[in-house]
Amino acid sequence: MIRLIAAIDTNRGVADEHGIPWQGLVPTDTEYFRTKTAEGMILMGYRTYEEFDSPMHGHSNFVATRPETSALRKGFIPVTDPIAFLHQHSQELVWVIGGAALFAQSILVADELYITQLDADFRCTKFFPQFDDAFFLASELGHQSENDISFRFEIWRRTGDPSEQRLAIH
Repeated sequence: MIRLIAAIDTNRGVADEHGIPWQGLVPTDTEYFRTKTAEGMILMGYRTYEEFDSPMHGHSNFVATRPETSALRKGFIPVTDPIAFLHQHSQELVWVIGGAALFAQSILVADELYITQLDADFRCTKFFPQFDDAFFLASELGHQSENDISFRFEIWRRTGDPSEQRLAIH
């Protein structure tokens, strides 16, 4: 099961040149992210790796890197072909946590998207890929607000199987 998890603004923005603009302003989302990713493997892009001092959840985290990338810190394992890695581990739970370039690559093999939809434009320069043509909204947890930022948690599932039962949106 390949799951992408991201908070996105109204334009699918995930970050700007300084990082995540809403970092620290939506603690409920931070807790949601930590809780959801506690089980399974973590795959992140190199710039996301640079934001972490140590691996998430105290176990090895995988980092999409170029072959020429120097050694990573302890607990981080380089992955030079993230799509092959995801195919190899598709029967296990793998969380792809960003950034934008890794989301763009991995959405092609993702089964589910865990999206925190922020109801604001943060003028991001890095974006989550278009997804609503290949995924359907399976569930939504109602609107919440913190620090004047409204948001909701959504789970999107890949379309394609005519026998899928779409869940009612509340």
